[in-house]
Parts: sequence; structure tokens; C-alpha cells
Amino acid sequence: MKLDTTMAVVTGGASGLGEATARHFSAQGARVTLLDRDAHRGPEVAKEIGGHFAKTDVTDEASVAAAINLARDKMGGINAAVNCAGIAVGIKTVGRDGPHPLPAFQKTIDINLVGSFNVARLSAAAMADNVPESDGARGVIINTASIAAFDGQKGQAAYAASKGGVVGMTLPMARDLAASGVRVMTIAPGIFKTPMLAGLPEDVQAALAADVPNPPRLGDPNEYARLAAFIVEMGYLNGEVIRLDGALRMR
Repeated sequence: MKLDTTMAVVTGGASGLGEATARHFSAQGARVTLLDRDAHRGPEVAKEIGGHFAKTDVTDEASVAAAINLARDKMGGINAAVNCAGIAVGIKTVGRDGPHPLPAFQKTIDINLVGSFNVARLSAAAMADNVPESDGARGVIINTASIAAFDGQKGQAAYAASKGGVVGMTLPMARDLAASGVRVMTIAPGIFKTPMLAGLPEDVQAALAADVPNPPRLGDPNEYARLAAFIVEMGYLNGEVIRLDGALRMR
């Protein structure tokens, strides 16, 4: 696969890692459809990159199915899906206000894990209809985990569990979809300068960056985007999780 023949759907494409990926893919000649709940920012980004937008709730089967159909119609098909939509909560298992609220845990799992699988399975079904390339390739799915899947900190039980689930489904999905010529990869980012972190005070950002061994800084969303692009074009990468974290191991 090549970027200039890629037809990609990107969830969470209105901001952060998803926006960076959508912009980078488009700049390299890919056709892109953004899937996001932000009906204001999403269409703006799509217009700026010459792409398309579908207002999408990744946890809802009908919503994602409609978005996939729109993307196929607008782009002429789908051969790449990048899952960047996600949320993070910081709540201890038992804190000052009592036990972790179950709805907050369920919502995190529903968006980060179930939502990723929902988009992946429906995208894979669309990819299975593609005419295979010379090596049998029909598409690639890139999910987003986190180093919290391996090194979850205090208050990250829900987030770490959701991202651990994304890691855990990578290999079995790759095996499931091998006969269809669809690869499955996962990127596990460290601490990136997304809108959530960018809103923190500079001294807090500096403290976070200081924990990264090398280079001692926050990750740039464009670095995530470049790795996603590399995965698309490197056809022998399959069923693996790549940490993108500057060797950070959270304590």
C-alpha cells in the first residue's frame, strides 16, 4: 500500500492525534474521511485538507455503519482505518468520594475499547470487498492504545484497562483478518502534546517532559501521524504493538 492510493477513515480526526494523522495522510496524497463527534471542528478540518466528515459516535453501531458507508461513497472505498477517538479519566479505585463510579469506568471502556473494535470490524468488512493488491493486501487497521496499557498509574484503572484491551485484541484480530488481506496494528503513545496536555501550565508540561529519557520532551502528534503512515506502507508489519514514547516507563 502507498499513501497516495490510500482511502482512510480517521476517528477522533477533529483534534489531537487524529487531526495530525488526517492532515499528514492528506498531504501525502491520501483521501481522508474524518469521523468525530465534533460537528463544528470536524467539518472545518475536513475542508482544510480537502477531505470529508461524518459526525460519528464510535460506540453506536448504526452511527459507525452510516459513517463507513458515507466514506466509501465519497472516497470510492476504504483501505485504511485509524482509531484515535478516546477519552481519559483520572479516578482512583477508592478515593475521597468513595469507590470509582461505575458509569465512568464503563464509559471509558465503551469509547476506548468497544468503540475501537466497532470501527475496526465495520472497516474490515468494507475492506474485504476491495480488489487485492499484488501481495494480497486489501487494507490496514491502526488502533491507538497507550503506554498506560503496560504502566498504568494511580487513577488510571479505567484508562489502562481500556487500552490494555486494545493491545490484547491486536494479534487475534490480525489473525482473524489474515485471510481477507487486512492487517491490524496498534500504536501505544507515551505523553503527547495533545489539546488535553497543551492546556496544562508550562511548568507542569516541563515536569512531564523531564521524565522522558530521550528525547526529554512531550511527543509531537505529527510523530504519531508519521508512524501511522509508515505502518500503512510497510506491509510486513502486522499483529504488533509499537510503543512511541521516548523510552518512558511510567512509575
